[in-house]
Amino acid sequence: MILADELVELIRAYNPKSNGKLIAAAYNYGRAMHEGQFRHSGEPYFTHPIEVAWILAQQHLDDATIVTALLHDTIEDTNASYGGVSEQFGGEIAMLVDGVTKLTNLQLSSTQTKQAENFRKLFMAMSKDLRVILVKLADRLHNMRTIKAMRTEKQAQKARETMDIYAPLAGRMGMQWMRDELEDLSFKVLNPEGRASIMRRFITLQKETGDVIERITADMKSELKKSDIDAQVVGRAKKPYSIWRKMQQKDQGFSRLSDIYGFRIITANEQDCYRVLGAIHQRWRAVPGRFKDYISQPKSNGYRSIHTTVSGRNGRRVEVQIRTQQMHDVAESGVAAHWSYKDGVRGENPFAVDPVKWISGLSEQFDAEEDHEDFLEAVKLEMYSDQVFCFTPKGEVVKLPRGATPLDFAYAIHTRIGHACVGAKIDHMRVPLWTRIKNGQSVEIITAEGQTPQATWIDIATTGKARTAIRRALREMDRERFVKLGAELARVAFEHVGKKATDKVLGTAAKQLRLDSRDELLARLGSAEITTQSVIQAVYPDLAPDESEEVAGERAVIGLTPGQSFDRAPCCQPLPGERIVGITYRGKGVVVHAINCDTLSNFEDQPERWMDLHWDAGKHKPIFTVQLWVTIGNDAGVLGRICTLIGELKANISDLKFVDRKPDFFRLLVSVDLADAEHLHTVMMALEAENDVAEIERYRNPETDRPSADV
Repeated sequence: MILADELVELIRAYNPKSNGKLIAAAYNYGRAMHEGQFRHSGEPYFTHPIEVAWILAQQHLDDATIVTALLHDTIEDTNASYGGVSEQFGGEIAMLVDGVTKLTNLQLSSTQTKQAENFRKLFMAMSKDLRVILVKLADRLHNMRTIKAMRTEKQAQKARETMDIYAPLAGRMGMQWMRDELEDLSFKVLNPEGRASIMRRFITLQKETGDVIERITADMKSELKKSDIDAQVVGRAKKPYSIWRKMQQKDQGFSRLSDIYGFRIITANEQDCYRVLGAIHQRWRAVPGRFKDYISQPKSNGYRSIHTTVSGRNGRRVEVQIRTQQMHDVAESGVAAHWSYKDGVRGENPFAVDPVKWISGLSEQFDAEEDHEDFLEAVKLEMYSDQVFCFTPKGEVVKLPRGATPLDFAYAIHTRIGHACVGAKIDHMRVPLWTRIKNGQSVEIITAEGQTPQATWIDIATTGKARTAIRRALREMDRERFVKLGAELARVAFEHVGKKATDKVLGTAAKQLRLDSRDELLARLGSAEITTQSVIQAVYPDLAPDESEEVAGERAVIGLTPGQSFDRAPCCQPLPGERIVGITYRGKGVVVHAINCDTLSNFEDQPERWMDLHWDAGKHKPIFTVQLWVTIGNDAGVLGRICTLIGELKANISDLKFVDRKPDFFRLLVSVDLADAEHLHTVMMALEAENDVAEIERYRNPETDRPSADV
């Protein structure tokens, strides 16, 4: 177990002004609270908080973060309380410990709705103080390093959660070293054979080629010496998971994978970075398309470096990263560099990003998402994305995730520009809106007055900001359209029962249905969330169409035994005027089918269940519902005219669902209350004659009425 003096000594090596008494007090308090507790491995539990504190101390973090690490499990797992921690160590540390405790209780790998809600809490905790997530990441890293002591199923759960959430989050914060290790530790649990295979390939490659890293490092040092550049060169083989991911992305075997080695060159100043780049490119051939200058265009988490890939010895590709020492410190710590100390001074690195600005920029696009799936999608898009840098026509830089389109660019500039977008030019060439933007390209957005977002844009946009803005605009436009449609549906339905759908009547119905307003009622009616029957029944209970067919059924169908009830089969929805047969069900009465219903073939070997039935002409009521597939043009007023036409034909629309929406047409499933087959024929012929109706057919679905074993 690491001793308190060892921890204090490590911290004072980078921060001589550290409060050693505070660190020691937290150490002793945590050890006392966890006394008698043990980990799955059998070790004293307090070894875990000490290791977490040690990981953070290696990142040169401040005293408050280290103390929080030592105490991070006390409130959750011991008799310690928030008040007790606050009294002994101050309100700041108590708040941080409480924040870590709440994060620990979040089940980030639970169901989608729960996961989205917990992600919101995660980002709320991060926005209050980013050190909370730094402690949590270190906590997860040590747990992954010691995961073998857990049960097999628990290992898989933790590894998947780490791979999906914590590793990308560490990378998004700029802590790439931690992301690499978390991914590799998870990979070891989730795919041990795949990792072992890559490790064996590495050993074989080393035997065949010798120490490639040492030879290339020596070559680079020699070239830099010739150019009189003082720089540090470090080489490494990439982590097994990184190689596995490249194999999957490029669909290549290990032997064909070229860039499995990475080299880092750390210079004294920024000018030397570009001198090193020139020396490297002069000695080795650069690989086209593999150059990125994150010094002139830094990432949002503060990362700065020059990346290039060159063909080294024997044509083997190697990746080279060139940066200064200050850039390297941020590259190692990411956003955490804001709290890091060097020679007793905190946060003097000019490249360290202010975490308050960083987290507010990261979370602002999530706050507007109301839908759980939309929020989760936006979070994961942001966490997993790499970045591209493009330019406005005026030369201003816009940062976007890899795979972004001109639509994302437009919304990144301003929501108003995005809404009005009708086209785009990349490097002065007109391109489709779904074109993927590449690094360094100039993008110009073409706008038009009166343009509004299209539903198809959701599939084109990739950023959370763009998708949020598009969805919000579509919802507002849909609401206006649904209110108009609902008003038309209400007018026709109320006229059908001899009443008028006045504002007062609709307001009363809204109150009865516990809705906020008349418009809310109409919007829900237009979007098929409520039916016209329920609206009529809310104000005129005695006039609402009777949806129970059993009441009318005893008089409408001839051939039933006394007291026997019937239901119309949902698969074929027979109407008076059509030839019908009945299929008996034990305890369920009779189900009436049209004679040409496909479902009847399921009962051919059960003739004892068949009943010869027919409609009693003149005794049925106009309450028989039939569903119609209707495809109409997406033009203003079309839907209203269709609804009006159906109402004029003395038919009532009881339900309406949008099944498919395209820029040029809508496909609807319309439920219509009809009197008989002749009535249906009249309605369909009238609709078919309309120019704006592209297609109409009766809906029949055999799957809705499966054969039963009950006879």
